[in-house]
Amino acid sequence: MGFFDRLSRLFRANANAVIGSMEDPSKILDQSVADMQSDLVKLRQAVATAIASQKRIQNQAEQAESQSKTWFERAELALQKGEEDLAREALTRRKTYQDTATALNTQLQSQAGQVEALKKSLVALEAKIAEAKTKKDMLKARAQAAQAQEQLQSAVGNLGTNSAMAAFERMEEKVQTMEARSQAAAELAGADLESQFAALEGSDVDDELAALKNRLSGAQTPVALPLDSDPVPQLEPVKVAEVDAELEELKRSIDKL
Repeated sequence: MGFFDRLSRLFRANANAVIGSMEDPSKILDQSVADMQSDLVKLRQAVATAIASQKRIQNQAEQAESQSKTWFERAELALQKGEEDLAREALTRRKTYQDTATALNTQLQSQAGQVEALKKSLVALEAKIAEAKTKKDMLKARAQAAQAQEQLQSAVGNLGTNSAMAAFERMEEKVQTMEARSQAAAELAGADLESQFAALEGSDVDDELAALKNRLSGAQTPVALPLDSDPVPQLEPVKVAEVDAELEELKRSIDKL
């Protein structure tokens, strides 16, 4: 393969690639339908021209046949008048017009076949254009949908590197961190509240225990000595067993709290 052949093929390949990338399906479809419409107009003009030619040939053939008939009648008249030479001339003219009519009729048959073929082509092209118009709208819709899908996929693919998306993700992480801190603070506050209530409950017990001790210690407080003139009262000794029983009962009630 020669150098220039390879260079030419490379140039055509690159040119086709550039043209292919520049093609817009919607515009190409519209242009294709417009081109077919232009071809339809040209074909209609060709059919009209062929029909007009057919009519002209038909008129010429009819005129030639009419002239042939006229000159035949003249030949008859000349013979009736005894003008044989004139009748011969009339027959010669008749033969000329008759040959012309025959040729024109042959051409008319050929023209009729061409006109019929053109009419069939015209009908077929009209049907193709109608089908193309229907497909054009459908293909344009499909092309637009495919383009939108491609743009969507491209946008989704770029979300990871998009600065807005990155900022959104950072704010999401920040909110999660703030929520975690708030939850931890709430847990710590709850623990401190429990300890405060525990301290309050403990102080009540301590106060009650202190009051009990004071009462017990008050029961054992020594009585002031009476004067010599006063009679000496007889004190009842405190029973330790009763105190111990009451203390045990108090402990059990405290344990139940």
